[in-house]
Amino acid sequence: MSTIVNTGQADAWNGPVGQHWADHHERYDGMLASFDEALFAAAGIGERDRVLDVGCGSGSTTRRAARLAARGHAVGVDISEPMLARARSVSTGIENVSYEWGDAQVHPFPAGGHDVVISRGGVMFFADHTAAFANIGRSLRPGGRLAFVCPRPAAPDGEEGRVLGLLASLLAASAPQPAASRTSAPQPPPGADLAAAMASLADPGRTRKLLEGAAFGSVGITGVDAPTCWGRDAGDAVDFYVSRGPGAEVPEETLDAMRAALRPYETERGVLLKAGVWVVTARRDG
Repeated sequence: MSTIVNTGQADAWNGPVGQHWADHHERYDGMLASFDEALFAAAGIGERDRVLDVGCGSGSTTRRAARLAARGHAVGVDISEPMLARARSVSTGIENVSYEWGDAQVHPFPAGGHDVVISRGGVMFFADHTAAFANIGRSLRPGGRLAFVCPRPAAPDGEEGRVLGLLASLLAASAPQPAASRTSAPQPPPGADLAAAMASLADPGRTRKLLEGAAFGSVGITGVDAPTCWGRDAGDAVDFYVSRGPGAEVPEETLDAMRAALRPYETERGVLLKAGVWVVTARRDG
């Protein structure tokens, strides 16, 4: 059985958070798909490559990697069993793709068993990034390539951060407050640990040091901006946003205010909010 050292993230991604991503995998994949071209251009996958997809989720990027590596193989690894179950169910018939459950920080990958490692937003959640990147690096052949996408720091006036912050504040203001809350210490909101982990590689200087400390060289970090799609229209986007919470009933006036906040971003392609990521590339030294 695979060892799990990142127990906090394992609990989250094998609980309601992971189940929500599995149940709404098409929605999440559609939200992140605008960064796929930059990721795969950076990865440069060839038709005979052996590809490892770290934090593969429901397998959208793993399947695309398998199509590019038509005479090779793509394997996705993730800590979330609900998402892997979804990945397997939608990958039927693709012969050169497989999935493994495990914590990539310590997972026993075959030494030198991959030519390329990719990740679309899956490498931020490690308990120890240096150990994780070192373990992933050992799975690459000498000179093998790493390419991943991770969030950039949200600009104070950035579209996605500003709008999602407004939605969060509207939702929080409508939540019932227990009487003891006036005297007890404030508690972090649900998902606070996930939010902190999401930002763990936001500093490009830190990311470069982590990779170089894990025996990667030729590190490149490039900013990419693209729209993320949150729904077909403002009402659909609000329904999805609210569904990610703990399930408390939201007052209609709050929902109306949230819809109004998103309405200016409705387009023919859905509710689009501009976001920014880092596209990070590196090569295994040796």
